[in-house]
Amino acid sequence: MASTNFVDYVKIFCRSGAGGPGSMHLHRDKRSAKGGPDGGNGGRGGHVILRGNRNYWTLIHLKFQRHVFAGDGESGSGNLCTGADGEDVIVDVPLGTVARDADTGETVCEITRDGETAIAVRGGRGGLGNWNFRSATNQTPRYAQPGEPRVERTVIMELKVLADVGLVGFPNAGKSTLLSVVSAAKPEIANYPFTTLVPNLGIVNYRDNRSFVMADIPGIIEGAHLGKGLGLRFLRHIERNSVLLFMVPCDSKDIHEEYRILLNELKQFNPELLDKRRLLAITKSDFIDRELMAEIEQDLPDIPYVFISSVTGSGITELKDMLWKVLND
Repeated sequence: MASTNFVDYVKIFCRSGAGGPGSMHLHRDKRSAKGGPDGGNGGRGGHVILRGNRNYWTLIHLKFQRHVFAGDGESGSGNLCTGADGEDVIVDVPLGTVARDADTGETVCEITRDGETAIAVRGGRGGLGNWNFRSATNQTPRYAQPGEPRVERTVIMELKVLADVGLVGFPNAGKSTLLSVVSAAKPEIANYPFTTLVPNLGIVNYRDNRSFVMADIPGIIEGAHLGKGLGLRFLRHIERNSVLLFMVPCDSKDIHEEYRILLNELKQFNPELLDKRRLLAITKSDFIDRELMAEIEQDLPDIPYVFISSVTGSGITELKDMLWKVLND
């Protein structure tokens, strides 16, 4: 994904269709001058519907589609004819899209499966025709019900990347390099901070034709939950990952402290993230020997860990085994 083409936040004005009015009609033909009420119901207004589409990876196709209008229902007519329903508008979105009401902040719907549909803005119900109001004491009602009005709502759509494993680490921790080694993804790699500006997804092949999805999340720094660095924009993508792989370079001043800072940023953003399974990958291990590895192991967080080198391939197979085991626990 190029950074110019990745859009994970859009705001759209949606308007559903109004319900058609019911018909006030009295039956007339050559055989009956006063045949009684036969007004039909109005058709419902069109819905604005969100539909999951696995072929979309970003919301860029909605970036310039700022208004979505559904069709109005048609009015009922005589002979108990119901009006046609208004035309629904279906908006395709990538999997992992969350729609919220811009005014109240309420979550409207969440799309996580291909083909899954959810109504973002419901159309108005059609009005009842006068045939529905007949009774023993009112055999010729001369009134009908109007349809419900249109509903207008500004909807905020946020994309949270769906992945099995999310890579969490400071800038230049080796996340993009690892993803490029274990998958066919080609993220931008350079020797400066914040090379990764958008999440990158890769399919990691495992034994016996099995695979899992890995997401490279842009680097986190201390204070990210307060908006520093890339801030909150990409922290939300971590919410959809089943397993969090923390990545800390072996040449860090204090691996335990870096892990603590990263964990605290996740806690400040969303405490529920601490319930996810966590692993630690100590990267760039081709710089150190066995003796130094043993020394580093004396002060590591109490979670499963592995020393890896994306350049030499050392520890990559062990890392895949650990991830697969955790994913299938």
